[in-house]
Amino acid sequence: MDMTLSKGAIDFIDDAYIFRLLEQKEDAGKVREVLAKSLEKKALNLEETAALLAVKSPDLLEEIYQAARKLKREVYGNRIVLFAPLYIGNHCVNDCLYCGFRRSLTTTVRRTLSDEELVREVKSLEAEGHKRLILVYGETPAYSPEFIAHTVEVVYATKNGHGEIRRVNINAAPLDIEGFKTVKQAGIGTYQIFQETYHKETYAQYHPANTLKGNFMWRLDGMDRAFQAGCDDMGIGALFGLYDWRFEVMGLVSHALHLQGRYGVGPHTISFPRIQPANGLDLALPYQTTDAQFKQLVAVLRLAVPYTGLIMTARESPAIRDEVMEFGVSQIDAGTRLEIGAYHEKESITDAQKLEKEQFQIGDNRTLDEAIGWLLSRDFIPSFCTSCYRVGRTGEHFMEYAIPGFIGRFCTPNAIMTLAEYLKDYAGERTRKEGEALIARELAKMPEDEMKRGLMERLRNLAEEDKRDQLF
Repeated sequence: MDMTLSKGAIDFIDDAYIFRLLEQKEDAGKVREVLAKSLEKKALNLEETAALLAVKSPDLLEEIYQAARKLKREVYGNRIVLFAPLYIGNHCVNDCLYCGFRRSLTTTVRRTLSDEELVREVKSLEAEGHKRLILVYGETPAYSPEFIAHTVEVVYATKNGHGEIRRVNINAAPLDIEGFKTVKQAGIGTYQIFQETYHKETYAQYHPANTLKGNFMWRLDGMDRAFQAGCDDMGIGALFGLYDWRFEVMGLVSHALHLQGRYGVGPHTISFPRIQPANGLDLALPYQTTDAQFKQLVAVLRLAVPYTGLIMTARESPAIRDEVMEFGVSQIDAGTRLEIGAYHEKESITDAQKLEKEQFQIGDNRTLDEAIGWLLSRDFIPSFCTSCYRVGRTGEHFMEYAIPGFIGRFCTPNAIMTLAEYLKDYAGERTRKEGEALIARELAKMPEDEMKRGLMERLRNLAEEDKRDQLF
């Protein structure tokens, strides 16, 4: 692999500037000015983001939560997009101290799915109703761009009755420009790279220098190389608990602002997982993020990057997911299993997690149907929509639709259609009834216009002619 950085590569994480901004004290007047700007759906700069991070008083925090709730509903409506992670292989040449897949951990059970095993996994996921996957890979030369592209093609080609995967995202090592071109040609959706921590000293502490991941700048520059390779749908993230949560939020916002300024479009998604127990993990972690801090960081991210999807993972417990959902989350994983091969082999294993086979411990192990029932009980529309990516509404084109608010006209009808498919093909009886009731409520709220008439026609086509994938 060519380790050359992107053209014009820069280190856009200004540690000294971030620390200086984080020294500011809570200022109610300034916070309210920032909230007003955010509610106009304008991205925040670092100074404005830091003003929200400085808030500690309960009353002012509540104003932040109310603003985040309002902005989330205005930009994304009441949809929550669902996906599942599918681990392809856990061989890894890195030695990240917090990871259950690190190379020096001899108790980890190593495995890479064969094509036949991958097909079985995908069919099992399709049988549950999944339409969107993120494929996850350890970092090793064996998991080359060509290997990743091949697994993507296998997933797309695998069908199970009415089941099919319509969008494959990737969570894998940073690639060189030619590598990104290779995986893009396979039809991937989002390419996701987590920086883990944006604090350089902490990064060096947890990622040994004699490993691929030990190169902070190679990883930080990954999204730039992807854009220069022609990819325009990126996901970034930080692992909260390695360093001060406020610094990591500032790092994520810095990354988003850098991409927006250089390429005209920021990251499509931001993830904010908290570190969880893992096989062989025995570290002193002085920066573990509390539930209260987690709630605040989600709200601040929503306000700072209005048009970026926020992903809350199954690392979090059902209780925390329930509390934080409304403050800006737009995507979650559900029915999650992290053991390689576990979706197909689940009938022969116990419900207890086997950390020697997993990267970390998950907190929410509900089934997909249980998660959908929970969302319906909260009046969210569970969505498997993949329409924007498949008709070209990505990158700058996505922003052309999203910023004026037009995306809402596509998203809610498409979400309803994918929910209706799930209810017909996979839902339990209780979920089906709750879902049909929610669809009726959503239809009643819609104006009597061409979009609603088109949606009603598509719902009839599904019910009477078994016609699927009728995207807007």
